[in-house]
Amino acid sequence: MIYSFRNSGFRDPETGVYNQTYFMEVFNREWHRHIREQQSLALLYLCPHIHETVKQPHLLEFFTKQVQEALLRATDLIARLDHNHFALGLFNIDEEGTEVVLKRIAKHIQEFNQEFGKNHKLKIDYKLAACICLPSQEQKIESLFNHVSRLSLELERDQNQSQALIKLQ
Repeated sequence: MIYSFRNSGFRDPETGVYNQTYFMEVFNREWHRHIREQQSLALLYLCPHIHETVKQPHLLEFFTKQVQEALLRATDLIARLDHNHFALGLFNIDEEGTEVVLKRIAKHIQEFNQEFGKNHKLKIDYKLAACICLPSQEQKIESLFNHVSRLSLELERDQNQSQALIKLQ
């Protein structure tokens, strides 16, 4: 038998992206490295809205593949947090770079909707909350996660906006 990383314990079995445990370990390690090297990083929450009546096997896997293609750097991470939320970690990135990634993700999701929608008559709406910061000893990692979570909740209430970026000081 050949060992498959795709099916290993640090991957989500449904989507193939990293699981929450692995993401948190890596993000915590990167947080401390970024403190030492005085580099900024970004945390994003992606919430695709797939109606529960849609019975398309592998839909979420195809969707996350599109998002992964938008992440061009090997150091960027995507992980499944729960049934409806994904976390993305962008390391050694500034505000301008984060905005570029947000646009690229939006473009890939739009292409996914066009391609997949042709055959299956559905469209996936999404919310993408992003927060960038320069980690420091004074700032707690939990604060970053709390800010992104709050921003994500605000986006859920706002039907006119699909993504937002804030910078922590």
